[in-house]
Amino acid sequence: MSFKKISALLLVAVLAAGVFGCKKKEEAPAPGAEAAKPAGDTIKIGFLGALTGDVAMFGKPTLEGMKMAAEEINAAGGVQGKKIEIVEADNRGDKQEGASVTQKFISRDNVTAIVGDPTTGITKVAAPIAQKAGVVLLSAGATGPGVVEVGDFIFRDTLLDSIAIPACIEYFAKDLGFKKVAIITSDNNDYSVGLSQTFRDAAAKVPSIKIVADEKVKDGDKDFSAQITNIKGKKPDVILFSGYYTEGALIMKEARKQGLKAPMFGGDGLFSPKFIELGGPAVEGSMSALGFSTEQAAPATAKFIETFKGKHNGELPGLFDAQGYDAVMLLADAMKRANSVDPKVFKTALAQTKKFEGVSGTISMQANREPIKSPLSLLSVKDGKFVLKAKVPVKMD
Repeated sequence: MSFKKISALLLVAVLAAGVFGCKKKEEAPAPGAEAAKPAGDTIKIGFLGALTGDVAMFGKPTLEGMKMAAEEINAAGGVQGKKIEIVEADNRGDKQEGASVTQKFISRDNVTAIVGDPTTGITKVAAPIAQKAGVVLLSAGATGPGVVEVGDFIFRDTLLDSIAIPACIEYFAKDLGFKKVAIITSDNNDYSVGLSQTFRDAAAKVPSIKIVADEKVKDGDKDFSAQITNIKGKKPDVILFSGYYTEGALIMKEARKQGLKAPMFGGDGLFSPKFIELGGPAVEGSMSALGFSTEQAAPATAKFIETFKGKHNGELPGLFDAQGYDAVMLLADAMKRANSVDPKVFKTALAQTKKFEGVSGTISMQANREPIKSPLSLLSVKDGKFVLKAKVPVKMD
């Protein structure tokens, strides 16, 4: 073969490699790439949450609720003739993995919206990524501060601590006669830190309530003897623990071991069968403030409960099932009102939601995209089960 022919073949090979190399580069989106617009007959909604690990008790039911909503919407014809597809992944309750999953949903799966994370910490990591890409992120569980402030694509449908805590403090003071409160905060948990501060701020406005102790722990701790010893001498009427169910249960076992009889109060981080399973008799009387209860259900909620029971062998839905369901329904409602499945368009309709009759309560979005929900459900552990202690109405205006 002549030198000219060899040179020509080499040139063709180099050019071909360059063409195919460029094509391969185009198929791998760069980090932070803008989300593609929905195409075809599918609207993809990503589930951001844990399916394994310590907070899977929040993630799994959120996904169940999302799937149930998608099935109902699709059976009724979808949204603008498009079917909703739930894209799922397991972030294992890890912030770094939460960021990776969020980026994957946007860059590879081309999701229209993301529901999650149920926890405040991971939501705060995912929110800037979604905001930059112009994808709506709606958390069905994050209750702490610093979430929607990220930008105009970020929402949530859960009962806010800033609304729930003042209502609970008023109930404690007027109905239960509580005066002295001990606070325990998990200081490596964003949710816990935020909830404790919300409680301090709200308690400062109620003269009859006094914070007599303010202790610190960490997620993953096993020994709480020192904190309970410090609290015991202050004789509190109630212990506010602002963290999750695992540490909450162990704290109550230590409290009962030392003869401290005050009940525990917390947010939805305590609301899990695992709290009762781990704590046993020690958590009897413990209370959790939620935006959902299967007792005294409104008509829409009652229908949801019966459908859920039919799909889960008679099992009752929980808070995260309901909020995951409502999240998808809220997104679909906004798309229909906006007559668009483009997040840059329907986010405005979502922000204008007023008195949406969800299964977890009536939901209105405020100007800052924070939800107001009514009523508040205060549940307590009785005979090994969470039961409704009180329903507290919340002003919707």
